[in-house]
Amino acid sequence: MAMIHEFERTGNWLFKRRSWLPVFLIGAGFAVMYFFPTSGYKYNPGLEISIICISLFGELIRVITVGSAPGNTSGRNTSSGQIADEINVTGIYSIVRHPLYVGNYFMWLGPSLFLRSAWFAIIFSLVYWIYYERIIFAEEQFLRRKFGEAYDKWSDQVNAVIPVFGKYIRPALPFSLRTVMRREYNSFINIFVIFVALDLFRNFIISGGLAITPLYAWAGVITLLIWIILRTIHKATNWLTVEGR
Repeated sequence: MAMIHEFERTGNWLFKRRSWLPVFLIGAGFAVMYFFPTSGYKYNPGLEISIICISLFGELIRVITVGSAPGNTSGRNTSSGQIADEINVTGIYSIVRHPLYVGNYFMWLGPSLFLRSAWFAIIFSLVYWIYYERIIFAEEQFLRRKFGEAYDKWSDQVNAVIPVFGKYIRPALPFSLRTVMRREYNSFINIFVIFVALDLFRNFIISGGLAITPLYAWAGVITLLIWIILRTIHKATNWLTVEGR
């Protein structure tokens, strides 16, 4: 099989299983803490708030992306395959082609930094790049086949993952907070699920007992309440549904 086809086949396979990466991340974090216990994992409030902010920065990128995106674009792809009714070329897509994947990187970089290990963060970054490089390749092959020259022209002007802010074009659609709430409540809580799990395991390694640090206890409770409220609204009403989104 030619490499171009191998890359696309692998990318499509990984695309349908892209939600596995956080699971691998938390599993790897557990393994590192278990096999390499150290007092360096001890709770440091300033450092850990900074780490959480890195993850929230990634979520903010996703919020900006999703909030102005039309329906059947920007991550609306399913396990069945790629979906794209049009090419997003305004808003954040005018400065970077794959903002959701950039956002995902920062979201999961936070938990990787929880281990206070430069080599773990570097390995995570390399694995993330290899993982998503194939997904991006498959996605762009799909878009090139569907939109042809229009996609090639846009991709020639906009970088894949490194933004060029001077090329910004105002979004074609206004920002929709309701769309963000409908589409991002799972991503938002996943950040804190991972941090809570890492904190519980960290405390178990240090003290031999299950305990949760107050910072993560409060963050976990608050995000869980937000998740329950938004999920209930989403499932029981149409209030979060915005036409064309």
